[in-house]
Amino acid sequence: MFPFTYRSASSVPEAVAAAAKGARYIAGGTTLVDLMRETVERPDAVVDISTLPLNKIHAADAGLLRIGSLVTMAEAAAHRAVRGRYLVISQALEASASAQLRNMATIGGNLLQRTRCSYFRDVSADCNKRRPGSGCAARGGANRMHAILGTSASCVATHPSDLAVALVALDAAVQLRGPAGERRLPLAELLLKPAHTPHREHALKPGELITRVDVPEHPEGLASGYLKVRDRQSYEFALTSAAVALHVTGGRITTARVAAGGVGTVPWRLDAVEDALIGQRPHPKLWSQAAQHATRGARPLEHNRFKLPLLTRTVERQLTEIGDSL
Repeated sequence: MFPFTYRSASSVPEAVAAAAKGARYIAGGTTLVDLMRETVERPDAVVDISTLPLNKIHAADAGLLRIGSLVTMAEAAAHRAVRGRYLVISQALEASASAQLRNMATIGGNLLQRTRCSYFRDVSADCNKRRPGSGCAARGGANRMHAILGTSASCVATHPSDLAVALVALDAAVQLRGPAGERRLPLAELLLKPAHTPHREHALKPGELITRVDVPEHPEGLASGYLKVRDRQSYEFALTSAAVALHVTGGRITTARVAAGGVGTVPWRLDAVEDALIGQRPHPKLWSQAAQHATRGARPLEHNRFKLPLLTRTVERQLTEIGDSL
């Protein structure tokens, strides 16, 4: 670990001012500290935001859910309003990491966590995300865990967050505070595909801090859930995952939200699957037919072609699970 300076912020403006000068935010520290130990991250300064008043969950009567960025994963997963209205969020959180990490890690930190690509974390390997222009060792290397959607010639690393998949499916947005004031950004626009600049992973401006996550109102009675497929049942990242939210009115599907994880360079919204569902009557054959669109645009690598049928089956299984509950 390289030397760095540490300070604790007593207010959001103080934290933003420090970050605008180059300090890195730290709260639970479950990702940043690991990367600093591995010398992947080498910040000159960190600012501790863990005591800031951003640790509340507000559930409005209309269905709007506001989750402070410093709420822990465990707190959010157990919250009555989250479990009652948006089970997909609770299930995604509970499928993440370990119980110990969920007690420490924050919602904001989870969304901005960096990839678990082994080449990114090996400072001796070529990685455009870590060292722009050096190449992508994963493309011709051990790429079983890597992305098949949203990839580029520069990067094929997957985004690791389960929570982000659920939130993208629900059209969530983040509230930001920076040197220029506040702004709101859809979560789907916060996280960036690699293209030719994989080192730019998010659309945050210098010094900006996520202060909360907003989940918009959805129809009452929306059924949702999260399915994660992995090599082992505990403390493992997804091979594939599916976040599904459905609502039926008058016997037809009027709301369909489907996103996938473990397969994309960002949480991947499956628009084609949603289009195949809207306006249709729930039926076992529909789930299978809609799931066939899940891999549209996929570009598999040598060792992860198995993710094509696995993603299709994962989406079909979760559509069936949620659809049969309607």
